Amino acid sequence: MHRPFIYQPPTDPLDILYQDKDIVVLNKPSGLLTNPGRGLAYQDSLLSRVLQQFPTAQLVHRLDCATSGLVVFALRRKAEAALKQQFATRSVRKTYRARVWGKVAEHGKVDAPLIADSNDPPLQKICHSTGKKALTFFQRLSVDEQSSLVELRPVTGRSHQLRVHMLSLGHPILGDAFYAHDEAFAAAPRLLLQAQCLELYQPYSSQLLRFELEPDFD
Repeated sequence: MHRPFIYQPPTDPLDILYQDKDIVVLNKPSGLLTNPGRGLAYQDSLLSRVLQQFPTAQLVHRLDCATSGLVVFALRRKAEAALKQQFATRSVRKTYRARVWGKVAEHGKVDAPLIADSNDPPLQKICHSTGKKALTFFQRLSVDEQSSLVELRPVTGRSHQLRVHMLSLGHPILGDAFYAHDEAFAAAPRLLLQAQCLELYQPYSSQLLRFELEPDFD
């Protein structure tokens, strides 16, 4: 059973990194839902805040509540369709940073299908018979006595993919309230997972756009 979830979203103002007539790119803080959840207590989200400033904004992808980093919203219907097509065809390149428990191999991949855990929502689990394909490449950046800093490059975009894939290797992400064992959970004040780099094509001009954040944890 995962640890209880208490929603206390940060109150920081929107961190807008880029805006044109078609898209807006923001840096989502850890602890803020990307889109509203069920119930009045979960209505505050990045989307609801963005809509206050950009009333035509459309959600095209999500980050977990506890994950920080880059999120793009469409500002026009045609841009929404174009961006969703890019995500569907996996032409969007996403790179994450994470600090995980233990010493990870220098590099490798996890090719393990995922499915919702019906006995413990919203958790996910690996299921080779009915799960949806999920593929993650990883590279170790540094290591200390207790943990490893890794770069993660998901090819697919399944819910909780990076968290479950690293857990499957025996290296849960530090601060993960859903999947980490007690020591790994207590080793960080938040989930140490950041969507650090995002590459996509501008929906109108087809120009390749690349966004990269400074690391928000060591």
